[in-house]
Amino acid sequence: MSLSDRERRLLAEMEEALATDDPRLQSRLAGSTITASRPRILLGVSLSFIGIAIIFAGLISKTTPIGVAGFLVALVGVLMLIRSIGSISTSRTPGPKGARKSVGDRLQERWDRRNFE
Repeated sequence: MSLSDRERRLLAEMEEALATDDPRLQSRLAGSTITASRPRILLGVSLSFIGIAIIFAGLISKTTPIGVAGFLVALVGVLMLIRSIGSISTSRTPGPKGARKSVGDRLQERWDRRNFE
């Protein structure tokens, strides 16, 4: 369900009021929160490889705490890699600017398409 003309006008007025009242907040909300994702990708990959190397060092020396530390380093690297890749995909493909539909509405639309088409 899309917004009516009155609702769109009210939303535009609220956005203008936000921009005039607090321009720093408005620019922060409009911009991306995660920047410089390429260095984060490289850091995530390198942390993952370093963590795997530490895991192997722990296996060779038969020291469990070293292996656990290597696992934690690799886990941080993978999480950083996933987060930076996600920030690249969300920053390049902005979503629709209209109102988002709830999960129930999307499921209902899929049900209707499946049964009535």
